[in-house]
Amino acid sequence: MTSVVSARPALRHRLAERGVDRTLLLLVPGLLVTACLFLYPFLYGLQLSFTPRKGGVFANYARFFGDPYLRDTIWTTLGIALPATFINVLASIPIAYVMRGRVRGKRLLTTILVVPITLGTVLTAQGLIMYGGPAGWLNKVLTVLGVTDQPLPLIHNYTGVLLSLVITGFPFSFLLTLSYLSGIDPSLEKAAATLGANGVQRFRRITLPLLAPGLAITFCLSFVMAFSVFPSAQLVGDPANETRVISIAAYHAAFEEYDYSMGSAVAMLMAVIMLIVIGLVMAWRGTLYRGATGGKG
Repeated sequence: MTSVVSARPALRHRLAERGVDRTLLLLVPGLLVTACLFLYPFLYGLQLSFTPRKGGVFANYARFFGDPYLRDTIWTTLGIALPATFINVLASIPIAYVMRGRVRGKRLLTTILVVPITLGTVLTAQGLIMYGGPAGWLNKVLTVLGVTDQPLPLIHNYTGVLLSLVITGFPFSFLLTLSYLSGIDPSLEKAAATLGANGVQRFRRITLPLLAPGLAITFCLSFVMAFSVFPSAQLVGDPANETRVISIAAYHAAFEEYDYSMGSAVAMLMAVIMLIVIGLVMAWRGTLYRGATGGKG
């Protein structure tokens, strides 16, 4: 016991000599959990994707890009995820900009805006079916008012999936954007107003450049959530045709064809596509920040 106690100061001394902060040791448990829950499954899935049932090492990837029915799931998913992400992020900016200040009923309004995030994807999809379906109250009201003769096709198509992603994704984007905007010192805008800058100029020259890093992160996280869409595409979409997203292709390969190697290959492609989009967004953030600072830093 004495030897263990005496070894602790020696270890601390060696770490201090090497310039290592001892508090970094607190990261060890988190790194171990990450390795067990993320790195190992990822590496295992990557290895599995290169061991197809038949053919060479790259047979799964050749099959994916050689089959239009599989390959087109990339563009279908991007065609759903990108518009949903842009809508959520762009809509959250003006609302969060107003809500960051003193607004009457701010807590109540914030609660109302974030309630959809507590519903979950499945319950949201069920609500869309009940309210936006051919026999839903929305179409009934529009028919009674004479706005339309036929029910609007709001579900079991592209529109249904997009609406579901907007409803469930907006609260997430709003909360992130609000947190970043709340961290911007309002005295900067007051100083600019004193110098004669109008509202648009203050937002474009001050708020937006300071918000850009957080906005990029918000976009990336929202995109990842939207790109991995699965329940919405199944419940309120057309999973065999119009909304056959890449996650459905992965599920079909792994759990319907029982080809886990092919399912892993599709999952790896999902990860690559998401990383490409995230890289482009991060590059845009750097360009915007450098432009706002005149190319300095």
